[in-house]
Amino acid sequence: MKRAIYPGTFDPITVGHMDIVRRACNVFDEIILAVAESKSKKPMFSHTQRIAFAKAATENFPNVRVIGFESLLVDLSEELDASIIIRGLRAVSDFEYELQMGYANASLKPDLETIYLMPSLEHAFVSSSVVRTILHFGGQVEHLLPSEVYTMIAAGGK
Repeated sequence: MKRAIYPGTFDPITVGHMDIVRRACNVFDEIILAVAESKSKKPMFSHTQRIAFAKAATENFPNVRVIGFESLLVDLSEELDASIIIRGLRAVSDFEYELQMGYANASLKPDLETIYLMPSLEHAFVSSSVVRTILHFGGQVEHLLPSEVYTMIAAGGK
């Protein structure tokens, strides 16, 4: 069985993330969407909220499991018996960062592979930071979020 981990802060999970999830589901038997606590990033939404958002967004994907984590990704991959990491790439700036992280993970666990997936062109501009900025100023984000997540945020993030 091909199991892959799609890690991230997902603050919040966006239609761009879901595009990557859909693509990954066509390649792997099981996707573990791993929501990192990421206290150092000072997320807008709590870890619990971000996990709930991800679960709501992926509830119709039978081969996706959502978990939270606070460890090194290589340790999580050992714990879950997963040797593939999925990462999304939107732009050259993403590539530089993701390549560095992929090499760092491989230095810690040589059999850990990182697979990079590009979102559809229509989602290439979507990022959690764009969504957070728009939310901060009270702008419209419905088109940038899975409908379940938008509804939860509109209801106070629950």
